[in-house]
Amino acid sequence: MLYKFKSKVTGDLIMLEPNGRQILQLIGKDDTSLVKGILLPPDMPAAIAALERAIAQDEAVLQQRLKEAQAAGETLPRAEGVTLRQRAVPFIDMLQRAHRADKEIVWGV
Repeated sequence: MLYKFKSKVTGDLIMLEPNGRQILQLIGKDDTSLVKGILLPPDMPAAIAALERAIAQDEAVLQQRLKEAQAAGETLPRAEGVTLRQRAVPFIDMLQRAHRADKEIVWGV
């Protein structure tokens, strides 16, 4: 399954199901709004802040692991895959642009 986020002021943003679900959960969407939903402009600043907090926490955990590995004389293996920051930044951009234009974002419709 794919998530397709749509807004009248941006191009569509497509994510694989696990990634789209993670983003929606981070912005506080419950299980009933994961399949389809709408994000209104007044809710977008809180969603942006939630994603930015999650990114900061994710990066702090990585930095802590790196420090612990260095202290133990080890080297962390190169991270595989895509970071939360890389996944969330396009969605944050979509949120910012939609908020400025006072347009909603929808998915699953």
